Amino acid sequence: MATDVVIAQTTIDDETKAEELARGPVDARLAACAHIDAPFTAIYRWKNEVVREREWRISYKTTRERLPELARWVASTHPYEVPEWIVLPVEDGSPAYLSWVTEETTPDVKD
Repeated sequence: MATDVVIAQTTIDDETKAEELARGPVDARLAACAHIDAPFTAIYRWKNEVVREREWRISYKTTRERLPELARWVASTHPYEVPEWIVLPVEDGSPAYLSWVTEETTPDVKD
């Protein structure tokens, strides 16, 4: 049974920028939280070359309702020409956690 919660992901080759990309959406209530994975090696083809880079993955926990605005924020902030942007459905989870994600991504008139 699918939920309204999703996990959206992007990557970046700079740890400081990863922190900025993670914090901004949480501050703006576009994501309840963002995880920054430890650096990993990415190997990919770009402009007819095979490239090897060190990258960090940012995973955002958000709702389908907030997803379009989060996607726009990441696209306008991310320095890559073609940033990774994938969205994974959350099929199930703890009701308390899923509720928390929804509450934390609901714009608050006090903000």
